[in-house]
Amino acid sequence: MAFDAVIPPGGGIAAAGAQELAHASPGRRVRTVFVSDIHLGTPGCQALALLDFLKHHPCEQLYLVGDIVDGWQLRKRWFWPQPHNDVVQKLLRAARKGCRVIYVPGNHDEFARQFDGQSFGGIEVAREAVHTMADGRRLWVVHGDDFDAVVQCAKWLAYVGDNLYELMLRLNRHLNRLRGRLGLPYWSLSAYLKHKVKKALNYVTDFEQAVAGEARRRGYQGVVCGHIHRAEMRSIGGVLYCNDGDWVESRSALVEHLDGTLELVHWAPTHEVPPARSSRTLQEAS
Repeated sequence: MAFDAVIPPGGGIAAAGAQELAHASPGRRVRTVFVSDIHLGTPGCQALALLDFLKHHPCEQLYLVGDIVDGWQLRKRWFWPQPHNDVVQKLLRAARKGCRVIYVPGNHDEFARQFDGQSFGGIEVAREAVHTMADGRRLWVVHGDDFDAVVQCAKWLAYVGDNLYELMLRLNRHLNRLRGRLGLPYWSLSAYLKHKVKKALNYVTDFEQAVAGEARRRGYQGVVCGHIHRAEMRSIGGVLYCNDGDWVESRSALVEHLDGTLELVHWAPTHEVPPARSSRTLQEAS
């Protein structure tokens, strides 16, 4: 079942039901929002759900943690419907209205890394960033592809994997259209397969430990990343590891509330039936 991990300022990790978040009051201002892996330019991008989430979570700071635009897929064929353009306009409008927007490019939008330190339309581009929380803790913000051995050592294999992933998403869209007609909730085929395949789980675990280890080595109290499309928030070796997930399948984001509470939100747009409610601690989830 879907659930949302919550970390109070200086406290432990608990979980809150996604149902109450799916119908949050419009305009609920938060301190910071982290989103990644939107993959604008692909049919799998759930732009309308993201727009709905951003509408309900106006913020003071917005971190775009990589793979916002999918340059890999756009090079093969152009796909840019109106909702994708609306997302870009929403981000630019947020920057104009005083929200600090920091764009940390990933491997799918690595073309933007050459603009490190520059600003476009009020959106700051940075190879990596450091976010200071309300309680003073410092979080290292990085996409995470530098810790992916496949991307670093065999990029051709990463391209092959990306094509297979797109095929899986296409099958998943057809499957979920059928499930929708039957009144069933959204279900992720790739997430199911990742949980079933041991090597995939080992890859995820190795990635998480490598990112957390580097954050600890650099002296940060936590890290926020994306890349592997698996939303997670837990302590690894005394470092807070946060992966804000993606907007292709999990429709998830990391939110810092005004009081410094961190929350991992799995978003159900207001026009959909929210997922089943769950409430448990991280210890129970592990």
